[in-house]
Amino acid sequence: MTSEGRSEATGESVSVLSVRGLVKAYHDRPVLDGIDLDVDEHQVVVLIGASGSGKSTLLRCIDLLEDIDDGQILLDGRDISDPRIDADVARQAMGMVFQSFNLFPHMTALTNVALAPRVVHGSSRKDAKDRGRELLARVGLADKADAYPDKLSGGQQQRVAIARALAYEPRLLLLDEITSALDPELVGEVLALVGELAVAGRTIVMATHEMAFAREVADTVCFLHDGRIVESGSASQVLTEPLHDRTRQFLQRFTDRQS
Repeated sequence: MTSEGRSEATGESVSVLSVRGLVKAYHDRPVLDGIDLDVDEHQVVVLIGASGSGKSTLLRCIDLLEDIDDGQILLDGRDISDPRIDADVARQAMGMVFQSFNLFPHMTALTNVALAPRVVHGSSRKDAKDRGRELLARVGLADKADAYPDKLSGGQQQRVAIARALAYEPRLLLLDEITSALDPELVGEVLALVGELAVAGRTIVMATHEMAFAREVADTVCFLHDGRIVESGSASQVLTEPLHDRTRQFLQRFTDRQS
């Protein structure tokens, strides 16, 4: 498989990510119940649904942070859910950003961003720091390179976390409710950065409750309920004219909470 997502055998394009029949249960309680999902290159797929619907678990399974009980996860056509695959190696093609910032508190913003290229990919200290400074500038934090996390706002910390996820040019960026831990006034700066990444052509799968943002950036919106994708389609279709009662009920409850 080439890095551009074409099959070497057929020359045909394949999705960057394909999930097939994904099943995950905790203590015999199904959390994901037969998920199918395709994400093409440069596409932004937004996952919506109530808490407990399976969004975060799906992202963690894709990033191989959770073992799956059945199904397949294909990255550029390669089955990375195969137990024989080195999960650490496969994970290097994906960048994940969590709800909590997960920065190392004893490291500066620059050192947090430069760590993975140096330790995982063997970059020299200089190259890793040069790349780190470039990424911090890209996320609007060039002047915070030497700041420790406790000296940064929540929005700044989350932007450092995104810069860290981009440090080794992942094929796929996974974002798990990355604004949920932020004060409302800080949400916009993080979403603006994600919007810039989407415009730049990043391939993104993102779980969020920010419906207005989803409407702006998503190529596809997937509504999850009880571990299943109940409805999937364009942002305008799913968020404005949903076909399923469950989707309508969720969006109405969300609207009621916002009013």
